[in-house]
Amino acid sequence: MFAAFPLLAIPVLIYNLVVLTLPGGFGSPDAALSLSEPLFTVNMTSGSPWPVSLSDLLLAGSLVVLFIELLKSTTSRRIAIINHSLSMLLFIVCLVEFLLAPAFATSTFFLMTVMVLLDVLAGFIVTIVAARRDIDFGPGEGG
Repeated sequence: MFAAFPLLAIPVLIYNLVVLTLPGGFGSPDAALSLSEPLFTVNMTSGSPWPVSLSDLLLAGSLVVLFIELLKSTTSRRIAIINHSLSMLLFIVCLVEFLLAPAFATSTFFLMTVMVLLDVLAGFIVTIVAARRDIDFGPGEGG
């Protein structure tokens, strides 16, 4: 049953938990500032400092999870349909949060929402293509 769970819910949940700890919670207008504060700095070979923020870490982690989700979407088992449906629900939740809660009106959460949308679209497209491939067309039929 774990295969049906949309893994992109994990970074979205982490974002929700981080925002919930801010003063004002989901209504906090300063979420973008809090997420962009540097957590640590990496000194690059060029000598330039690279400040890494929580926002950067969330987006990097989300990209890794999106890659795993795209790999999962290539299976054509019945559980994949449940995964696609739950991913669609996750996208709706993300969209509502982005549009209605001030703490979610950030570029970071917008990009995470786009990743969830890409997961939904890729999942449905891969499933449709796999279903078309599995249909046995007779001579002169279909394409």
